[in-house]
Amino acid sequence: MLTLKQVWDEETIQRLTEKRKTDFSSTVSEIRLMDEHRKKTQQALDSCLQKANEISKQVGDLFKKGEAAAANDLKSESSALKEKSKGLQEQLRSAEEDMKSLLYKLPNVPHAKVVAGVDETDNEVVFESGGIPAKEDGLLPHWELAKKHEIIDFELGVKIAGAGFPLYIDKGARLQRGLINMFLDHNTEAGYTEYLPPLFVNEASGIATGNLPDKEGQMYHMQVDDLYAIPTAEVPVTNIFRDDIVNPDKLPLKCTAYTPCFRREAGSYGAHVRGLNRLHQFDKVEIVQVTHPDKSYDTLEEMLQHVKALMAKLELPYRILRLCGGDTTFASAMTYDFEVWSKAQDRWLEVSSVSNFETFQANRLKLRYKDETGKTQLCHTLNGSSLALPRIVAALLEHNQNSDGTVSMPAAVIPYVGFDKIG
Repeated sequence: MLTLKQVWDEETIQRLTEKRKTDFSSTVSEIRLMDEHRKKTQQALDSCLQKANEISKQVGDLFKKGEAAAANDLKSESSALKEKSKGLQEQLRSAEEDMKSLLYKLPNVPHAKVVAGVDETDNEVVFESGGIPAKEDGLLPHWELAKKHEIIDFELGVKIAGAGFPLYIDKGARLQRGLINMFLDHNTEAGYTEYLPPLFVNEASGIATGNLPDKEGQMYHMQVDDLYAIPTAEVPVTNIFRDDIVNPDKLPLKCTAYTPCFRREAGSYGAHVRGLNRLHQFDKVEIVQVTHPDKSYDTLEEMLQHVKALMAKLELPYRILRLCGGDTTFASAMTYDFEVWSKAQDRWLEVSSVSNFETFQANRLKLRYKDETGKTQLCHTLNGSSLALPRIVAALLEHNQNSDGTVSMPAAVIPYVGFDKIG
């Protein structure tokens, strides 16, 4: 959430608008008007309370002097002022809530290095490994390989729950479990502490990470209990530190977690959502860091190298993109996407996003540290997928299929799944 100071800063608002290619002037104007209203209400309340205090003192003095009639007249005036103060306090609370709701509508300001742009067509490719393999005739897409080897059943998933909820069977299930353990081991060996968080969060947790109200329509909401199914482990893990003042000597805080993820994916359709390409429920291993503001972009680079090392183990062609302002997520100041090449689908598939939120989430979380002067400052938060499984599995199946129809496993994966080949 942007601060009022940022909203009043013309340069900040201009960068927000230019980078994200969206006009936020209407919301900014509403916030500024509401802030002016809030200030005037606060001034009126302060004046009313001051006058009431002065009258109370006068009433006490008059009673001491034996002038009860005059004192009682002033008491009536004091009572009227107290009633007026109650009304002004309610107006102030309402103005502050309205202003907070308006501030929630503004996304994070992209970092200066983020290029202006509207969508994925404006993203920058900053790294590529392996290149795009030469086309081969007869390659099967992963959904056909899964059906052929009976390792993922999409039709039974529809029967049980609906489209977007695949059923993993035998080696398909073992591949999921093995990759999860492999990714977690890669993270914990790098100093990340493993967590197993709740799969449902309350509204306050969703607001704190910027998922609410921005992604409300994409999250599964249980209205009776007012709980949301998590879209990613980032939400519950980051909220571990909500309302905390952390010891700066303990920074960075490094966390990892495996969870199923739930997303409504409203409006998704077409060939690009087939098979594992886009699901309502999928598995993902997440990394989260809380850092000192001076070190967060070094941390972002460290996290990129960490995910690159994991990608290297999978032996898949991949590339890294720095997202343009319009494609950068609502809460992020800078995001890098990792994409693997889908050999049978002949296109890139996103498998990880690594983002620096700077103070955006910390402001909502009230996640702070004390600097050397003892003053509280906002931390920076970062997160990344390390990794999301569906498209990794899709790429592994398609990239490693053999002429005899079998699918080989990369060397680093074999110890975790217990087999070297499917089929």
